[in-house]
Amino acid sequence: MSAHGGQGRDLRGYGDRRPDPHWPADARLAVSFVVNVEEGAELSVSLGDERNEAVYEIVEEVAGAPDPCKDTHFDYGTRAGYWRIMALFDRYSMPATMNCCARALTLSPWLAQDAVERGHEIACHSYRWERHAGMAEDHERAVIARCVAEIRAAAGVRPLGWHTRSAPSANTRRLLVEEGGFLYDSDAYNDDLPYLTEVAGRPHVVLPYAFDTNDMRFQRQGGFTHADDFARYCTDAIDWLWEEGGRAPKMLSIGLHLRIVGRPGRIAGLDKVLAHIAGKGQVWVARRDRIARHWRALSGLPAWEE
Repeated sequence: MSAHGGQGRDLRGYGDRRPDPHWPADARLAVSFVVNVEEGAELSVSLGDERNEAVYEIVEEVAGAPDPCKDTHFDYGTRAGYWRIMALFDRYSMPATMNCCARALTLSPWLAQDAVERGHEIACHSYRWERHAGMAEDHERAVIARCVAEIRAAAGVRPLGWHTRSAPSANTRRLLVEEGGFLYDSDAYNDDLPYLTEVAGRPHVVLPYAFDTNDMRFQRQGGFTHADDFARYCTDAIDWLWEEGGRAPKMLSIGLHLRIVGRPGRIAGLDKVLAHIAGKGQVWVARRDRIARHWRALSGLPAWEE
């Protein structure tokens, strides 16, 4: 059993006996695009938070006062970046998982409704854009409940997936299972396939995420400068896993952010990745909830019922 908090770590995983995922249409690779929606959920004095967000492309934190520089950098994501990214997914008829902070959707319910209409999944990225490590259990339980309620109100659907920004707490996964409505979580970075873990006596699907095939590397000292840096890295990963898929099919997560890859100097990188997939063949581009449902069926578990 794999658990948070360093307890029961599984360092072997599937080993050299990796299961055949039997992806639909004999795909050699499943690709999951995760579009992180965080705008308005970052720490911001202007929104009543205790301080301003310190993480962005610039290194400067304004203390004790609103920071319109940081605020408007984040605002770019919903005002401009979202539309560029959606236009590309529409062009290639590919679905994505929108990994949404609940406060972001509460401030921009139009985005949630538009994404649902386009056929994308709405998953949860906590309430604020913050880690859960060290969070008190009762507080975290209340945060999870608030996320479900506010996302349902904004999007008209409840989230089935969860992904904490960076570190979850030792209780996060157990609290998600306790809540009862989460099909899967992505608080793991340890494999190229989904897996099942047992939590409180119940099987739970984990869909590992990735920080390398991720536009966050455009941020300071991340290694990506040009759009081609992102495109080349992601297409190299696709090609390698696709070749392995002739023997043992895998899954690849590609992380996106509205305010990052949505910039005009970077969006061409996403276009090249989508075009590469479209021309590759035997690649299943799927929402994470679809992948998780597939994994449950593959594992002999009953279909997930909300």
